[in-house]
Amino acid sequence: MKLVKTSVLALSLLAFTSGCNDEKFLDVQPTGALSDEQLNTPANIEKQVIAAYSQLGNDVYRAPYTSMWPYGNVRGGDAYKGGNGTADVDAFHFYETFTFNRVDVGNTDELWFLLYIGVSRANDALRRLDAVDATALPNKAVRQGEMRFLRGHFYFLLKELFKQVPYIDETVPTDQYGTVSNVELNSDALWGKIAEDFRFAVANLPETQPEIGRANKSAAQAYLAKTLLYQAYVQNDNHAVTSVDQAKLNEVVALTNQVIASGKYSLHPDYATNFLTVGDNGVESVFAIQFSRNDGTPKGRTDRGNCLNYPMNPDYGCCGFHQPSQNLVNAYKTDAQGLPLFTTFNNSDLLTPTDFQTNTVDPRLDHTVAVPSHPYKYAPTFVFENSWLRDKNTYGVYMSMKENVLPSDPSFQKTPPFMTTSKNWTIIRYADVLLWKAEALIELNRPAEALPIINQIRERAGNSTARLKNAVGASTSNYRIGQYPATGWTQAYAREALRYERRLEFALEGYRFFDLVRWGIAANYMNTYFEKEKTKRQHLATARFTAGRDEYLPIPLNQINFSKGLYKQNPGW
Repeated sequence: MKLVKTSVLALSLLAFTSGCNDEKFLDVQPTGALSDEQLNTPANIEKQVIAAYSQLGNDVYRAPYTSMWPYGNVRGGDAYKGGNGTADVDAFHFYETFTFNRVDVGNTDELWFLLYIGVSRANDALRRLDAVDATALPNKAVRQGEMRFLRGHFYFLLKELFKQVPYIDETVPTDQYGTVSNVELNSDALWGKIAEDFRFAVANLPETQPEIGRANKSAAQAYLAKTLLYQAYVQNDNHAVTSVDQAKLNEVVALTNQVIASGKYSLHPDYATNFLTVGDNGVESVFAIQFSRNDGTPKGRTDRGNCLNYPMNPDYGCCGFHQPSQNLVNAYKTDAQGLPLFTTFNNSDLLTPTDFQTNTVDPRLDHTVAVPSHPYKYAPTFVFENSWLRDKNTYGVYMSMKENVLPSDPSFQKTPPFMTTSKNWTIIRYADVLLWKAEALIELNRPAEALPIINQIRERAGNSTARLKNAVGASTSNYRIGQYPATGWTQAYAREALRYERRLEFALEGYRFFDLVRWGIAANYMNTYFEKEKTKRQHLATARFTAGRDEYLPIPLNQINFSKGLYKQNPGW
């Protein structure tokens, strides 16, 4: 029936047009279409720049790329998928267990697509910026710097997720996209292209932007440092780390020093501020996604990437995803000196309310993990209960908190059946800059210079207990956190401390798995994690990490098909 109707319509149009003798009849601008001449005005180019920024937060719960929680936290052993059993958004279960992941998972394909929309919007803005004269748009170079920064961000995410991706910039005609292979550039060259975008941004962005949310020079320096840090760990074709580039590490130190010397940033006195709306665009925020509500749009520009991750209680109602692993909770235990238990933390579990009092723990535990009987999100009378859990028999009794807000928070918004917030999501915070510097110094065999940086992070954590009180004003858990002594601070010990510190400081913020891959320890770490964790969680019974394959997601089969076989699949898939 559809074919018949289409054919009749086509014949009708043919008869209509054949009766028109004016050859100029078809030379009419289509209704609702804009020509390049109309778009390439300063005002419209500025709108295209804003459209590129908007793609930072245009993810969806099926393929989130704001917090990257399914790919960085669930794949890294810091969280379980959560939700209503393994079939609920089953792609995330495939990511978590590795063994059942496939090249035809639609969520992976959608993730690829959404990130390339970000690349496309940046490229379109850059093409239009190239076409306008600087006299008509005096801030042309600044806008070009912003678009190169955003393109660098989207390519960075694609690179850490898929490793080999097609690199397309604004100079490639759209009709030539199909000729660009994902292996045209090797891994190092692709990192180099991403670094070039951030170098351009550093050279053209101002120290301070007049509008909050735009990238500035310090943000570009920080993101360039992050890119070079990843590039410094040289991988072979099977994803094994074969060497660490000392020159790039030295540049990481130089760049992070420039961000530090700018005087624009510092650690919030209270760690909690990073995860509250009062901390939006605060002193620790180097670059953040700007969300909004009550902004004239039907549902606001709220955080949809994290909308599955609220508890199942009457104040929220959905959907119980992103549950911290038992391994992560145990990792917050400390010894008599308040230092981490590197090798023994997982010998016993923190399970009952008494366990959190008889053991000493790092305060960051209660900023990160919702624990039954503990206040939820710093509200002493709003206590997290087992009844808030959706499937505790499968995924345990803990929930993530950093991405969430209280129902009374002015940023909170229900978009049934989901919960959202207009609270910012920070992509780079100052603590990250400090620990990138510390990591580079340690790998340069300068551990003594890294010690005060790591201790600075730990000192702030120790001072962040004011909000961690129950209804009678007592501490929620038994907190003890100390600083590392200089004695015995060797390169090997410093490396272990740095890697542990990154886990505790950034837990459930989307980085863990990518850290493990960068350091070249993902296979050993994850299989050791599975060996113990699968005795506690049946859904992990078949989980196994395959070295040389699982460090990266597969190139989506749809994309290989669209490229007519030009794209090459990652090893092992």
